Amino acid sequence: MKMISVRDFRANSAQAWQDLSESQTLVITSNGKPIGLLTATNEGDLERDLETLRQARAIRAVADMQARSERDGKSRLTLDQINAEIASARAGRAR
Repeated sequence: MKMISVRDFRANSAQAWQDLSESQTLVITSNGKPIGLLTATNEGDLERDLETLRQARAIRAVADMQARSERDGKSRLTLDQINAEIASARAGRAR
């Protein structure tokens, strides 16, 4: 996977586009840390590519919630305890 800094991307955009066509994905970095992805697509695949990205993010969000639930000991709650948590959260929003 190719990486390119924001600075290099600005200064050498032609090279970045060439790298993108070769590797299909570039990681954009700032101060050595990844901040974004640049991925190749085309007009025919754009909507499908966006939907795939959205699905991947949703799957990751669910996995993160499940891991947090396990870590916090909430993965073993009974249905009554879950309903009490929901009621408490809703009561807190009404204030």
